Amino acid sequence: MAEITPIPDPEHNLPEITSNPAPENAKSNGIITTQGGSFTFSASASAEKALEFEDVEAHIRFKDFKQKQVFHGWILAWLAYQSVGVIYGDIGTSPLYVFSSTFPNPPSHEDLLGALSLIIWSLTIVVTIKYVIIVLCADDDGEGGTFALYSLITRYSNIMLRNPREPLTVKLERHLTGNMKSPNLRFRSALEENWVLRSFVKFLAVFGVCMVIADGVLTPAQSVLGAIQGIKVVAPDITTGKIVGISCSILVLLFLVQPLGITKLGSTFAPIVILWLSFNAGFGIYNLAHFDHSVLKAFNPAYSFEWFIRNGGEGWKRLGAILLAFTGVEALYADLGAFSARAVRLSWVCFAYPCLLLAYIGQAAYISKKPEAVSNPFFNTVPPGMYWPSLVLSILAAIVASQAMITGSFQLISQTMSLSYFPKVRLVHTSDKFYGQLYIPLANWLMMIGTVIVTAIYNNTTSLGNAYGVCVIFVAFITTLLVSIVAVIVWQLHFLIVIVAFIFFGTFDALFLSAALTKVPEGAWFTLLLALLLSCVLFTWRFGKHQQWKSEAGDSIPSSKLVYKGEDGKLLLNRPDGPKELGKIKGVGIFFDKLGYLAPAVYTHFVRKFEAQHDVIVFFHLRQLIAPTVREEERFVTQRVGNSNTFRIIVRHGYNDHVFTENFGLVLYDQLKAFLSGEQDRERAEQDLVSLDAAYEKQVIYILGKEQLKIENGTWVGRKIALETFAWMRENTRTKAQEFNIPIDQLVEVGYIEEI
Repeated sequence: MAEITPIPDPEHNLPEITSNPAPENAKSNGIITTQGGSFTFSASASAEKALEFEDVEAHIRFKDFKQKQVFHGWILAWLAYQSVGVIYGDIGTSPLYVFSSTFPNPPSHEDLLGALSLIIWSLTIVVTIKYVIIVLCADDDGEGGTFALYSLITRYSNIMLRNPREPLTVKLERHLTGNMKSPNLRFRSALEENWVLRSFVKFLAVFGVCMVIADGVLTPAQSVLGAIQGIKVVAPDITTGKIVGISCSILVLLFLVQPLGITKLGSTFAPIVILWLSFNAGFGIYNLAHFDHSVLKAFNPAYSFEWFIRNGGEGWKRLGAILLAFTGVEALYADLGAFSARAVRLSWVCFAYPCLLLAYIGQAAYISKKPEAVSNPFFNTVPPGMYWPSLVLSILAAIVASQAMITGSFQLISQTMSLSYFPKVRLVHTSDKFYGQLYIPLANWLMMIGTVIVTAIYNNTTSLGNAYGVCVIFVAFITTLLVSIVAVIVWQLHFLIVIVAFIFFGTFDALFLSAALTKVPEGAWFTLLLALLLSCVLFTWRFGKHQQWKSEAGDSIPSSKLVYKGEDGKLLLNRPDGPKELGKIKGVGIFFDKLGYLAPAVYTHFVRKFEAQHDVIVFFHLRQLIAPTVREEERFVTQRVGNSNTFRIIVRHGYNDHVFTENFGLVLYDQLKAFLSGEQDRERAEQDLVSLDAAYEKQVIYILGKEQLKIENGTWVGRKIALETFAWMRENTRTKAQEFNIPIDQLVEVGYIEEI
């Protein structure tokens, strides 16, 4: 049994009640201050209820916050190696088509230098400076992506109603009012008080996630289809139908291997990507030495400005092709949780970045002397004798390029689940060493179906490429906005510094975004439509959960307010029409508890309906930690609830731990005995041990709640449709009783209806 010891939290500023009014949806957040620190509980429970917790100190001590993993030495190098195989397949295959997409006709020397300068500085400013140096610092305990940014903001400001199950697993770190600079404090107050601003930030986060997931459907179709179309170089008679058929087969295989996990896939794909980028770097050096080394002048940003002066509106439109040089940068950040910022920085700065620079510079050096080579910039610039190895390697690299977006989508869906924006679906941790490496079966199969359909319908990369670029730059722009908010509220940087940085990076993003949006009629509409549809799903689920929490609030009450001892020592049920004596049920009743504090809703409904309770009551709460396993001595937390034979057992387990064993009832019985044996009131403990033994010998019953949602009569039509959609999704994704692996003859489901 875990020892109960107070744990102060001096390293972080815990939430504080200040004179600044919080938004309406944050007013119900309560804060209990104890000697050990501050405890913030869910918005579904009022402050009055929180103060009536049977054992507030026990809850303070067992805050199971996620711990950020930090790696060093060879482990870090190995992780960086894996990241090459997962993250850089997408951005690494861009040299295949950037120059040909930018120039439909052979370019002039000046335009070539201008385009090369834009590519060099885009990779430098957007990828290296913005993402790798700045954005990777804005992690949510190691997680990346737009939703991780939103989660980070919500932990430092009261802008979101939180899940009632979160108080002991989410670290809220809202800075003390007195510790913030005046402009930063005013910005935070404006964000918390203004419903429009809060909704805008929420929309940005959700839409950004959905754009990346939409990209996760498009990228495999684009990269694999483009690779297989390359076969036409050697087999010009191959039909479109065969190309689509081969592409779909490869895509299905790609999704079928996802259950192997990121470590195995990354380690397998890494040699392909490393060899591919090394080929590009080597070819670049060869072409630079043999053709036109003067293209190195493109490092001068003046050539970028001259590009716009010379080409005007047409030069601006061609930015939609230039941005293809950094497609995949959103995956670099979304996949952060699977690798770590150090590993990503190491692999980008030391390998991918210089290889890509050399690739584009070398292509420009060749095209400078032979402008017609721009039609196929990679293969036309391959050194003599390297065509066939390059063709094979390019196909392999394009196939594995999809891995970045697939893995990133798993990361982002996991984050949306944690903040109750997506149904709880099965999530598999694929590594014991790297906790953030995930696989989500349902998402994998749905993305596979979507990718195959997109490949079959579009059957060419032209329209897909238009949709592809919009995803990347939209997410980049949203990331700039959200990181700016993080810089003000979380990092507390000077407001002027944040504004200057936002204008600088935002201008870059806005130029590329505006150019990409000109492609909306030519295929980019698909990306926007898919992202909006996915956003509707996320917002519908969140709206439904919000209504569900409000409806369930009346069931989450301290057990002492529901059942208490009368003057004669008998247990009484507190009813609106007056107290009523409770009947007795022989044995041990184990009630599944979602919250881990207060009385479980299923217990409340059980005693109200049957007006009886078991000899011994156990509120059983499962709490999965972000770790592969929890040591046996730290797994169980046991405490007495009130003055009756009612106990709460919290089982803290890792994602590889098997909680429900065949003798699970005996395990809980032993935990209760150990707890009672350690109580100070020995006389009472002996009596309770006798009662426990007798109850256990009689029977052990597991009581599981089955909540049905009913929409209130007279609900507005739009609201009713949203709630019915939520109820349908909930019914088809909720945990089923058979998954608990406990004896069926000992399991009882108590059904009850909540109106929403």
